[in-house]
Amino acid sequence: MSIEHDRELVEALRSASHTLVNRDSLGDLDLTLGRIVASAVDTVPGADDGSVSLIRGGRIESLRATHDDIRKLDELQNDFHDGPCVSAIDEPPERGTQLAVDLAGDDAERWPLFAPRVVEAGYRAMASVSLSTRNGTQAALNLYSHAPGSFDTYSCHVAELFALQAAALIFGTDRAVQLQQAVETRDVIGQAKGILMERFTLDDASAFAMLVASSQNTNMKLVAVARWLTNEVAERHAREGPRGG
Repeated sequence: MSIEHDRELVEALRSASHTLVNRDSLGDLDLTLGRIVASAVDTVPGADDGSVSLIRGGRIESLRATHDDIRKLDELQNDFHDGPCVSAIDEPPERGTQLAVDLAGDDAERWPLFAPRVVEAGYRAMASVSLSTRNGTQAALNLYSHAPGSFDTYSCHVAELFALQAAALIFGTDRAVQLQQAVETRDVIGQAKGILMERFTLDDASAFAMLVASSQNTNMKLVAVARWLTNEVAERHAREGPRGG
């Protein structure tokens, strides 16, 4: 790779980082994925459209596709369990980019079910890069091109470096969501304990034990019991209206 290409790559990744690292996207995985796809299509040479495929409930879902045809093609890869996206998710990340140079040529033999459909939709080349993370998230960044041979070694190198940033951001966003949920869980349990402490003149430990016992007796999660209690009190106060003169 030439020095000029090195400079172009650094600038491309710097630009992508500035686009991705945005306070508005913190804690919002869907918004983050949208920024990833848009930045990837702008950054990787040869890319015309893109998407992120994410495994949810055992199914590959197409997220933030730049075009409805791309969403449909991603869904076909799930239905057929055949295509570069599926290979990128199934193979270890260190295998690198799953590259389809020409889906109307030799690559048709590698993905025989998917290739004719993507060609019919007007795309000839694809590059799919794993975005799987350490916390178990299984995903892939998919880039589509109308022209065969659009993705060369340089394009794949950019896509792989870009995917490293994107995977780290997905991991961070997912962790932020988990931490937010943990804070909300702690708060609602604290509110429920306060209600029980006041209602039954209990100390903190006894109120928590009552919540645990209710959870076990009703076969509900502890946080669900706590949320039901706090909602019940809020609804009762709303019905009774403000007190005092």
